[in-house]
Amino acid sequence: MADCIPTVNSKTNPEIELEPYKQLSGLTHELFRQVVEAAPNAMVMADRDGRIVLVNAQTEKLFGYSRDELLGYSVDQLVPERFRSAHSGYRRTFYDDLKSRPMGIGRDLFALRKDGSEFPVEIGLNPVTTNEGVFVLAAVVDITERRRLEERFRQVVEAAPNAMVMVEREGRIVLVNAQTEKLFGYAREELFGKTIETLVPERFRAGHHGYRAAYFDDLKPRSMGTGRDLYGLRKDGSEFPVEIGLNPVRTSEEVFVLAAIVDITERKRAEQELVRRTEELARSNQDLEQFAYVASHDLQEPLRAVAGPLQLLQRRYQGQLDARADEFIAHAVDGAIRMQTLIDDLLAYSRVGRSEAARQLTECGKALDRALKSLSVGLQESGAMISRADLPTVIANPTQLTLLFQNLVGNALKFRHSDRPAQINIDAVRQGDDWVISVKDNGIGIDPQYFERIFLIFQRLHSRVEYPGTGIGLALCKRIVGQHGGRIWVESAPGSGTTFFFTLNAKTDGRVQAQSTPQE
Repeated sequence: MADCIPTVNSKTNPEIELEPYKQLSGLTHELFRQVVEAAPNAMVMADRDGRIVLVNAQTEKLFGYSRDELLGYSVDQLVPERFRSAHSGYRRTFYDDLKSRPMGIGRDLFALRKDGSEFPVEIGLNPVTTNEGVFVLAAVVDITERRRLEERFRQVVEAAPNAMVMVEREGRIVLVNAQTEKLFGYAREELFGKTIETLVPERFRAGHHGYRAAYFDDLKPRSMGTGRDLYGLRKDGSEFPVEIGLNPVRTSEEVFVLAAIVDITERKRAEQELVRRTEELARSNQDLEQFAYVASHDLQEPLRAVAGPLQLLQRRYQGQLDARADEFIAHAVDGAIRMQTLIDDLLAYSRVGRSEAARQLTECGKALDRALKSLSVGLQESGAMISRADLPTVIANPTQLTLLFQNLVGNALKFRHSDRPAQINIDAVRQGDDWVISVKDNGIGIDPQYFERIFLIFQRLHSRVEYPGTGIGLALCKRIVGQHGGRIWVESAPGSGTTFFFTLNAKTDGRVQAQSTPQE
């Protein structure tokens, strides 16, 4: 109890007459004594000279003395020796301004047990006025456990990997850690007692008081400045972008706010670099799409000029020249036809990225009908069996959706088993805000190691002799689905058939479709 209750010489005769205490007699004294005795904290009452005139059972328990060892003795025996010399001054100060108040505001207080051990305390002082004079009643609370918890809290804050700053309601800084010193360039002694606005750029300070008051009115853990860019201000005047998490810290006396501050300079730099690279990639893709479109479009006419005469030459002079000539002409015609097919596919692929046709309500069933009509010859020749569920109506580009079904069904026809007819099933299942549409076949299947590769342009798993084609079909499917904000994937195993899945958004004109639309 540093700067405790007023004292007298510690050698005061223990047999001194305690007349003022004896004169607190009758009903009033008894009620007072019972209240003090029943108090949950240690209670010590002393006179102007610091003689102890009353203690309770909690005092005996807390200090290790019996009350007979305390009554009539100086309160100094409960005060660590290093604080005793200042007591007389504190005692006079209290008696010059008698009022209930906590003792030793701004100082750490300690008390001394009979066994010589010290412990931290909080003490409340209350004047008790009687006919015999004024006494001081001190309520003494052992705050050892609280100090232990506070110390653990400080250690946790100090060990935090981020800057940690704790402020009280008025915005004054009461606690910082080493990371704060490192991040802002201040020594902690320079921050204690300063307002948190010290760390806020000047252009934001005017509004900061309002944000702080709003947080204290709605105390809960949350991030600070949602939707705003936040900046910190270093001692050298430089600014840097930050993220801040706010957490209320409640004590028995008041509420504080602990702010965890993270420097996100590198993250911002990376985000800006990502945006820059994305924009460059978008420009590059546009250039490539433009080139592919122009090249494939402009190559069609000269290629037709080559392919047409070659085919006429083949028909007119077939068998009239020697076998080597027929072979050479056949190779030239085949190459010209394959090149024409490749250019057509490449043109279709580039058109998907360039298409500006408005999306509209599109019945997937009708898009599938158009695709099956385009494939009718191959379906009839192969004897393929098609089964289909009711397909939904979605917001889509009808031409692209038809092309998507045409490539997936055509893929199932191409990679069918030679010894049995193809069986192709088209289905649709609702999953949340998406439709998942599947095209399943009983064909030769795909090894899982090639699942990603098959969606790349010009990638083939078989020779052109086994399965003709340009290697653009599935890349075109992925591009179409991506243009519609969906995704496409495959499930398969060699010899066990293949199922392609793709998603389309179920929302139509801002409303989520409740069920699939039956085919007409």
